[in-house]
Amino acid sequence: MSRAVTLAWVVFLFTLPLWMDNLYFLHVLIMAGIFIVAAMSLNLLLGYTGQLSLGHVAFFGIGAYVSSLCSLGFEIHVFDVPVGLAPKPVWLSMIVAVVFAGLCGWMIGKISFKVRGAYFVIVSVSFAEVTRLVALNWLELTQGPMALNNIPFLKLWLPGIGDIDVLGKMPNYYLVLVVAVVTYVIIRRLVHSRAGRAMIALRENEPLATSVGIDVTRFLVLATVVSAALAGLAGAVYAQYVRIVDPDVFLFIYTVTMVIMVVTGGKGTLAGPIVGGLIFGILPELLRGFEVQPEIQWVVYGVLMILIVYFLPEGIVPAVRDGWRRVGGRSGAPPAQPAPATPAGATPATAEASP
Repeated sequence: MSRAVTLAWVVFLFTLPLWMDNLYFLHVLIMAGIFIVAAMSLNLLLGYTGQLSLGHVAFFGIGAYVSSLCSLGFEIHVFDVPVGLAPKPVWLSMIVAVVFAGLCGWMIGKISFKVRGAYFVIVSVSFAEVTRLVALNWLELTQGPMALNNIPFLKLWLPGIGDIDVLGKMPNYYLVLVVAVVTYVIIRRLVHSRAGRAMIALRENEPLATSVGIDVTRFLVLATVVSAALAGLAGAVYAQYVRIVDPDVFLFIYTVTMVIMVVTGGKGTLAGPIVGGLIFGILPELLRGFEVQPEIQWVVYGVLMILIVYFLPEGIVPAVRDGWRRVGGRSGAPPAQPAPATPAGATPATAEASP
């Protein structure tokens, strides 16, 4: 049943641009898909290791800026010595962005996971603010508030098809969809591996996991590196789609959006960020279609989020999964068999022992 539902969803998503003529709604789906990728990367930390990162947008922004700078090229002066980079292909720039974001995740993990508790939250938030200030004030490199614009779009070569320009709504929709599927597969393979089981053990009971020989720091840093790299990939896709990047890409509200998608959808589940991302990525646009005042629109948004958290504290996906299991258990349970009669004067134990 689950495979049939998954296949139906895949067919629906891959054929959606063929019959949808509303380009604005396609844009909404593209942006929602980009943030779903970022939310899935955050879920690897928050859901499977139990580590809350409130600065996850830093890796998203780093991916956007590094990809943009590599594809545009730049020249800066370090101690009056010019240092520059010639423009590179967008696909190569995106790979560099993923690697650089992963290295930043490794650095943050090495620094913050030497201690526990709220220190990781503090380090992640501080790192996000530092990156925002660097993007805002390093004018020679990032153009500051003037932004990086005219970012080149992605060009791909596919066998049997030839060169493809990923420009416009439909090509970017399929690019985001493929990136989301690849991200899902990577996280799923990691979660079901030995490393993933170690991460879950750390989330459930860190002292017990440590006592059986699990290297806490090693697996937490691994989760941070993979999570940061995937968030950087989402940022790189975002940059080549909108083709303009400014320091607002580091705004704290984007981290809040990712956390909302993970928590409401169901943290620690593979489908949770996808469901939460679709709901809270598309819902504001659906509310806008009712021509209500902006204040009412965001009040409805907030009330719905509170109701989901209150009535479904584990998230939407775990609630639906548990409900489906209860319904399936009742419908598929065999009828109760009457207990065998016990002879008078005999105990149940002796009755079972008698021939």
